[in-house]
Amino acid sequence: MPTYMKLGKIPRKRHSIFRNDEGSLYPEELMGSRGFSGLSSLLYHLQRPTSVIHVKLRQDLTWDADADSTLRMRHFKTHRLHTVAGPTLNRTPILFNQDVALSLVRPDRADDFFYRNAQGDELVFVSEGRGILESQMGEIPFHSGDYLVIPRGILHRYRFDPGTIRFLIIESSGELRTPARYRNEHGQLLEISPYCERDIRTPESLPVHDEKGEFQILVKSRNQLTEVTLDHHPFDVVGWDGYYYPWAFNIEDFEPRVGRFHLPPPVHQTFEGDGFVVCSFCPRPFDFDPNAIPAPYNHSNVISDEVIYYANSEFMSRKGIEYGSITLHPSGLPHGPQPGRTEESIGKHVTGELAVMLDTFRPLKVSRQALAIEDKVYYLSWREGNP
Repeated sequence: MPTYMKLGKIPRKRHSIFRNDEGSLYPEELMGSRGFSGLSSLLYHLQRPTSVIHVKLRQDLTWDADADSTLRMRHFKTHRLHTVAGPTLNRTPILFNQDVALSLVRPDRADDFFYRNAQGDELVFVSEGRGILESQMGEIPFHSGDYLVIPRGILHRYRFDPGTIRFLIIESSGELRTPARYRNEHGQLLEISPYCERDIRTPESLPVHDEKGEFQILVKSRNQLTEVTLDHHPFDVVGWDGYYYPWAFNIEDFEPRVGRFHLPPPVHQTFEGDGFVVCSFCPRPFDFDPNAIPAPYNHSNVISDEVIYYANSEFMSRKGIEYGSITLHPSGLPHGPQPGRTEESIGKHVTGELAVMLDTFRPLKVSRQALAIEDKVYYLSWREGNP
């Protein structure tokens, strides 16, 4: 999706002489994907981005899977997670495979260091809270319902407003992008897309920090965190241009599709990655034929694991879930509405549900940390008379 953007001061031609008021050259940095053939941006710094004082290994990030791999429906009540110090170091892993990883965090403060995920793109769903996403490319204010898209390698940090912060983080080993069917051959979002470029928010301002000292950056790569210390503030970019930058999109700006009869989940697709898709279920009118059944039909996605994060406590086909619940319906088992939900949906005209769905094309593993918040009898909830 990214379109061309520029902020700050840049020279007329790339890789040309560009000096500050003292006559020194601004160090130039190309940040790009897939070598020199993918999306990229060109940044101009006050200081060399390579001026490292020292490095050290901070911690290992290997995730351990639940030893019990019995195939079953699963439910995790993430609303019960405790607050932790910072949004980066103390995330609770929930589900993962070689393509994608999903974690939760409820930070009670911002980090005092900077963060770069050099291992994957990050899609951060702001379930609660407000603040500012700081990056080398500038600042993006965010609020509840925002998707923050942070391509790999982009240095960033959060500032929080007072109040509860709750993030759902989806990390992609491949490129996170808008669905191909929503774009024309030039990359422009089509008229049939459920959102357009007007809904995308890019960095608004570019504060330039000219500070010397010791500044810590945590870099995620090779399933570990390495602490890198620079001799200057890393947000020293005076200007940049290109196609590679963070951006935001709010779930309330997704325009849901409605039909005479029930439409399948692909109409809710919002993003795609290598081996997975992300969908948004938003408030909308129900199907408008008098004989329509709004609740989804039972279905077997034989090569897809379905994960839903419930951003409120309402969902037409589920019972027993709460705000912050995550359900996993693995491939190999049919799933659908729980008892009574199909009949209850008949005649209803609207839904206020709000949820993020992740469908993966390889099986997901459950992390050991998620077991402490699991509803262990959820798989029995399709039996008549069960809660």
